[in-house]
Amino acid sequence: MSAITPPGSVRQVLTALQARGHLAYLVGGCVRDMLLGVAPHDWDICTSARPKEVLAIFPHAEPTGLRHGTVTVWQGKRAVEVTTFRSEGSYSDHRHPDAVSFVGDLHTDLSRRDFTMNAIALPPDGLLVDPFGGVDDIRSRLIRCVGEPERRFEEDALRMFRALRFAARLDFTVEPQTLAAIFKLAPLAGTLACERVRDEVEKLLLSPHPELLGTLLSAGLLDRYLLARPEDGSLFGCIALLPRKALPRWCAAAVILKEAGCIASVPDFLGSLRLDNRSIRCSADAAELLAEGAAKTAVEWKRQLKDRGVEPVRCAAKVRDALYGGRSDRALAAVLKSGECFSMKHLAVSGDDLLALGLRGREVGDMLNFLLDYVITFPAYNTREVLLNLANQVNDD
Repeated sequence: MSAITPPGSVRQVLTALQARGHLAYLVGGCVRDMLLGVAPHDWDICTSARPKEVLAIFPHAEPTGLRHGTVTVWQGKRAVEVTTFRSEGSYSDHRHPDAVSFVGDLHTDLSRRDFTMNAIALPPDGLLVDPFGGVDDIRSRLIRCVGEPERRFEEDALRMFRALRFAARLDFTVEPQTLAAIFKLAPLAGTLACERVRDEVEKLLLSPHPELLGTLLSAGLLDRYLLARPEDGSLFGCIALLPRKALPRWCAAAVILKEAGCIASVPDFLGSLRLDNRSIRCSADAAELLAEGAAKTAVEWKRQLKDRGVEPVRCAAKVRDALYGGRSDRALAAVLKSGECFSMKHLAVSGDDLLALGLRGREVGDMLNFLLDYVITFPAYNTREVLLNLANQVNDD
């Protein structure tokens, strides 16, 4: 395993705490990522200092989570989360601790964490503190709970999603006892906020291994949103063929579930997970286009673009290639590159031009649609002169 040295600003926070007699360690995801040779996005420190003591040491700190002992320390433009060593009480809602108690020792703080790879601490002297074998599990590429997996998941049901999401992101394997606990306690996922579930599923979909969505579904973690579980989880492997963008990957997942009879409709499923309206509409349109079959000619592509818009048609083309094979995306790209007209904004005449010809009210819209259909079929005639003459002829008739 390689290692990355934390930035000087982060080391300054550690040494400032130590200089005042407090224990201080880098902890959690930043230590894990450094051991993996990945530059961390966030920096977290745990300390024996109480929140008020941290605020007194750092004049630019903000009390962002005092109930849980968290203070955000700003070093220039870099934010460092500093949290007091703590223990936690019971989790009545299977998500948040009912009570938090500040403690003075690191081991107690590490023992409350989710996975061994996230329960490694690193002090300024660089000597790792690893009471639960997280370093060995990182070497073995294993996701393993700290202590008893069932207890960890009963405390926070979202950890079941995180286990599979980490496995998908890091190309790790979920340790058998941990995976068995996920299958056993999956019904607890029904207590989680839809938005939190959506965020975890989306991170998994955008990972290098979105096929683990099949495992997530087989475990029952999304039963709340399904009519039935898919019989073949391997179907989701094709999602990896898509660009790592949320829209086509959500659309592909929903289409697979719809075709397997697991959901009633694409928009209902995505809506239940609280996706944004734009993504829901686009995915619904793309799913309908997939059901209609692939366009075979440039004219058919342009008619789809006219009726649905670029984004849904492009999404459908990419998903079709991933799910069923073919070169729809390449064919669509050629049509778009051609510059041929498929929308009103590219039509060589406007509503004002037609008003000048004497058309009024609904006649203007009807004529614009007629002319757009005409140039979709005959792209070379998208000129002002030709279209005005045509509009005159049609209007006279």
